[in-house]
Amino acid sequence: MTSFAYHLHPVGPLLGGLLIYSLAQAREVLQRYRTLASTAPDALGTLAALATLPDGTPAVVLLIAYNGPITDGERLLQPLRTFGPPLADQVGPTSYIALQSISEHFNPPGLRNYNRSDYLQGLSDDAIATMVEHFATVPTPQTHIVLEHLGGAVGRVDPDATAVAYRDAPYNMLTVGIWDDPAADMAHIRWARDLWERMQPFSAGGAYINYMGDEGEDRVRAAYSPAKYARLVDVKTTYDPTNMFRLNQNIKPRGAPGATP
Repeated sequence: MTSFAYHLHPVGPLLGGLLIYSLAQAREVLQRYRTLASTAPDALGTLAALATLPDGTPAVVLLIAYNGPITDGERLLQPLRTFGPPLADQVGPTSYIALQSISEHFNPPGLRNYNRSDYLQGLSDDAIATMVEHFATVPTPQTHIVLEHLGGAVGRVDPDATAVAYRDAPYNMLTVGIWDDPAADMAHIRWARDLWERMQPFSAGGAYINYMGDEGEDRVRAAYSPAKYARLVDVKTTYDPTNMFRLNQNIKPRGAPGATP
């Protein structure tokens, strides 16, 4: 039997919500976002997205969550909120649950989807330009590109303490392709893959394993360091020598067909 214990902590009210700017402002918005994220305290969690609004307007969207005194958060976000001005400023006191529900509007259930992801070495001007230029050709209004800012407590864990790699990567990029017509599968998959390929010069070398699809064993290996992968093979061989649990980003036990010698 496996069990774990955890503690719940009261959270809120938060200062959170969306800042929305036109796509024409995307490069400068993302540069300002980069500046804010580079010195952000642990209390500030953010992501940026290139997305299409419900009215069809292409936009750059910042999702903000500040878990601290509201007045402190207001001061911290002031340079972003006064720039532009934004198309919409929906940031204000909110609950944790309300904040979590925002992403549901960008990821409607029941549609076809294909994702590609990589950790990024940074958010250079060239990386920003590549994403903005590619998004200008987005094939459906549901498809979007997400930048997750990392750092903070994630980056302060001993690199050898867990299987998770790339703790020093400042960003994760996730391309979320969403569409409804099965006949358009290859076109939408190609669009997401093309962006992933164009972003490889900025990649830290691998992806977050839970964001990966069926991308092959080499990509699974790249999600971990060689030493971490070897340790995981040891665990797999000990506890699942027949590879029963394999409908995942599979790490094969030693002795399985195609496994690491």
